[in-house]
Formats: sequence, structure tokens, C-alpha cells
Amino acid sequence: MALELAGWGTADGHALTWGDAPPPGGLAAGREVLRVLGAVTEYGEVTDRGRRMARVGLHPRLARALLDGAAVAGARAAAEVVTVLDDDTHVSGVDLVAGLRTLRREQPPRWRREVERLARSVEGPDGVDDPAYVVALAYPERLARRRGQGSASYLMAGGTAVTLPAGAGTGDAEWLAVGVATRDPGRSEGYIRLAAVADEQLARRAAANLVTTADEIDWVDGDVVARRIERLGAITLSERPLRDPDHHKLAAAVRRGLASTGLGVLFWNAEAVALRQRLGFLQRTLGSPWPPVDDESLLAAADLWLGPELTTARRRADLERIDAGQALHRLLPWPDAARMEELAPDRLEVPSGSRLRLDYSADPPVLAVKVQEVFGWTETPRLAQGRVPIVLHLLSPARRPVAVTADLASFWRTGWPQVRADLRGRYPKHAWPEDPTTVPAHRGTARNAAHSRPGPP
Repeated sequence: MALELAGWGTADGHALTWGDAPPPGGLAAGREVLRVLGAVTEYGEVTDRGRRMARVGLHPRLARALLDGAAVAGARAAAEVVTVLDDDTHVSGVDLVAGLRTLRREQPPRWRREVERLARSVEGPDGVDDPAYVVALAYPERLARRRGQGSASYLMAGGTAVTLPAGAGTGDAEWLAVGVATRDPGRSEGYIRLAAVADEQLARRAAANLVTTADEIDWVDGDVVARRIERLGAITLSERPLRDPDHHKLAAAVRRGLASTGLGVLFWNAEAVALRQRLGFLQRTLGSPWPPVDDESLLAAADLWLGPELTTARRRADLERIDAGQALHRLLPWPDAARMEELAPDRLEVPSGSRLRLDYSADPPVLAVKVQEVFGWTETPRLAQGRVPIVLHLLSPARRPVAVTADLASFWRTGWPQVRADLRGRYPKHAWPEDPTTVPAHRGTARNAAHSRPGPP
């Protein structure tokens, strides 16, 4: 129908009045088959070949095989193959060439009459008997290449994988022209039922419309790969590296690689990790203008904070060298960023004079500190304009946890007496006063805590 419509000059059928209009999807698929067969142009206009195919009175695939095959293999040889393709019950087994030998020897009447009818409808000199070429003319998208040395699995140009049954008789063929293939429910690959041995040269001749060459720059197996690939449909014919790939495409490939690999590919030192955690805390607690720094948000904003590095990156190794902490500073909201140390300090000075790093990986943030170093604090320090109290992990002199609290005042009243009773005998060189809020903090030992002074910062 698509071929007839093209011949009438109305490829989409809009100029006609239909009782039941053909489904648009099916009609479009038919036009695509005709384009591959050379029966219509890319704009849907019928070609001279298409007009000759319409006059033959066969399915366009078989008409193309008969007409073009006759010019190479001769009218009768082409007609013999087309007759088998039109009705594969004429042969048994997978090997088309073997099946044709049997038919030519036995000359069954029904097959012979159809061959003679078709041979009379075309012209063609005696040529090279090449059944595979005639099959490929009818079904160029069924040209198939073996998927590995010694494999029984083949990839067809149309993108479908098919299996060659054992004992098919086609030998150790690298290429096949598949005439009939079926798929059983529940199987990932179909079965080849009828085929002839082919080669790459034949495939290129029969399916010239399917041969494409494209420069592909993409992230493959953890790195950027730039190559020029020649394909016949889904089958790769050749590929070679690109020496001077397009810079914009390279940058796009690197971005895809970052998205697929994840932010962990960047260089994250302890300072970078801490900065990201602090920003995350401020965003959760205060919201805008502090930016979200979860993986999804950072990947979506990659051009904003990683733009200069991504522009020059060419491979995975370049991503691995990017200083994530330095790049993250580009996300700091100014002028609010000037208050970051006040709102979410990296380190906090405790009464002993020590400056200890806060752990923002926890929520709320945690400060691990020896209990003697916070003597004198009466209340738990708070962050983000006083909104969030720090969780104190109070440690023994041996840095073992003795208490966890976000309410230091309550701990001194109710928890400290038990801690003092348990540990003063084990650590006699350290201060264990009854009221820690009135005793100077210290970092080392202090036999007389009442007269000790805070150590130097």
C-alpha cells in the first residue's frame, strides 16, 4: 500500500478519502522499508526502481530482489531464490544453497512454474549465481555478522540477535544473508531458519543504504573514547581513533562520564569532604541561599561549580585530578558566605583552648572531646544562629566515650556524678570535681584541678 500511495503522489494518503484509514505507524514503517529498498526517496517520493517494483506484482522486498538480482545473477537464478523466499516450504533445512541444488535437480512442478513466470517478467543476462546477494536485496536488515569467533549467535543489521542451529550446513560463516528467522516466546534470540553464506563485500553492495559513518565521542568503560565508526545498520564494520575530536563533544562526553561514574571520581580530601558536609548542614537548617550539595543537585549544577575543569577535561584521569573542595567554593553564596565560620565553623574552641573539628556527617553535628576539656561550659554550644545544639561525645582521658549529650547543663547535674564515681579511681591524675562548671578545663593531667589553668591554645 505504501508503494502504491507513493506512486500516486500521496505518500501519506491524505489526498484520498478512506473508509478506514491505514494506521499512521504501520504506514510510516512501510515507507521506511521502501526507503531502505530504494523504492522511495527520503521525502517519500517514488523512484524509477520503485515504479518497476510496483509493476512486478510481488511484495516490494521480493520485487526489489528479483529486479536487482536479475541484473547480477541472471533472471532465472534471481527468480529461483525469490520463489523460495516467497514460500520457504519449497526447501527443508537452513542452508539455502543446498536447498536450491535439490530444487534444481528435482524440478518440482509448482516451484518450476513460479520460477518461469517470474523469470519472464524481468530481464537480465546470465550472471554469477549468488543466492546470498538476492536474499540480501530482499532483506538488507537481515544481513548478519557473527558475534564472536566460533559463536552460533549473529547480530543482524536491524539490531536483532539470532542463533544459527547446530548442523545448519553453512560452515564457519562470518556473514550470513538471512532469509527467514523466527523467535520463540521466552527466548532472547531468534532462530535462523533459512540463510546463505555472505561476506562483507556482498553486504556493502546489497545494503548500501544502511552503511553510515559517524564520529562518536562518548564515555565508554570509565573513560572518554573518540572514534570514527562505520556501520551497516547495527553491525560495526570498522572503527578508528579520532586524532582531533570536536572539543564541544568531548566536553559533553566528560559530563556524561561524570554523571554515570559519580562525584566520587573527583579528588576529595578531608577539607573538601568537611566543606561539603558543612554546606549540607546549612542548607538543611537555614535553606536558601545555601545550596543543596547532594549528589543529584551537584551533578545537575556541574557546569556552575565545575565548569572550568570540565571544559578542559579529556579523560577520566583529568576528572580524578579535580580538587572538589576548591571547586565547591564557587557555590558559596555571597555575601552570606562570609558568615560561614560563624554559622557552621569547621573547628570549635573549647574551654581548654583546644580547637577541635566538628563532625558534620552526623545530624546534628558532633563534637568529640575529652570531658576535662569542657569544664567551665554551662550550656551546650549551638550552631546556625543558635538553632541547632551540638551533640557532645564526652571522652575519658583514654578517649573512650563516657557520655553523649546535647544538654550539657542537665548532664552536669544528673549524669556527671555517676561518671565521676566510675572514673576518678581509674584516672587519679585527672580532675574529677564535684561541680565541673567551677573548675578550669585542662588538656593534660591536673592533680589539683582547683588551681590549674587552661593550657595554651
